[in-house]
Amino acid sequence: MFALKPPYPDESVAPADLLQWAIETFGNRFALSTSFQIEGMVLLDMASKLKMPFRVITVDTGRLPEETYKMIETVYQRYGIRVEIVVPDPAEVEAMVALHGPNLFYREVPMRMLCCRVRKTLPFERKLAELDAYAVGLRRSQNETRASVPKVDASGPALKLAPLADWTREQVKEYLTRNKVPRHPLYEDGYTSIGCAPCTRAPEPGEPERAGRWWWEQDAPKECGLHFTPDGKVERRIDVLLREIREVSQNRHVHCLK
Repeated sequence: MFALKPPYPDESVAPADLLQWAIETFGNRFALSTSFQIEGMVLLDMASKLKMPFRVITVDTGRLPEETYKMIETVYQRYGIRVEIVVPDPAEVEAMVALHGPNLFYREVPMRMLCCRVRKTLPFERKLAELDAYAVGLRRSQNETRASVPKVDASGPALKLAPLADWTREQVKEYLTRNKVPRHPLYEDGYTSIGCAPCTRAPEPGEPERAGRWWWEQDAPKECGLHFTPDGKVERRIDVLLREIREVSQNRHVHCLK
């Protein structure tokens, strides 16, 4: 748990100033977390202009589109940054697929949330043990569940920063153009939000930014679990499913040792 006590920078702080404060305050215990969408790339470009070393982390769920892996190489070529790639526990993934199949997320919301938890949320939570603070590309105008995202959130195990919380999509795109920031190739195909390959499509005209995420679900939260806490019913269902996976994983491990 980070030891820094309030006051923290307030809601009026500019994105670059918040990033500079974080890098100066936390050093190697701070990281930028990104999946290389436009917001994350804006933050990465801003941080690089500070001329101070900083860490960049991303979660490889094992189901990412090929274009996302190309962005990892693009970041190195443009900024000289080696992205730290976080991966899920192979035993947990193997157990989940054995119990529910590779495309369990199409079946029901709890199954989709389980897949997100095993492949993305849990690996990220384990990585947080190395950090006191991290920055993400959340914006309040992305969808309703993010409408009240604070720029500085001290409620978790590490300080969570959203420097672009009060930016519009137009401001993000203007920064990208003005600074010639690399863009994820899938934006050229009409995508407005990019996650795992089987769970993301380009939205239809007039749909919200994140409508292409888990598009087969009706009236479900368009979140993976990193930024959203599901309601109690779904959370309890996930807890049961996750416990089953861990039991299978542990049993397989014990069997292999015999």
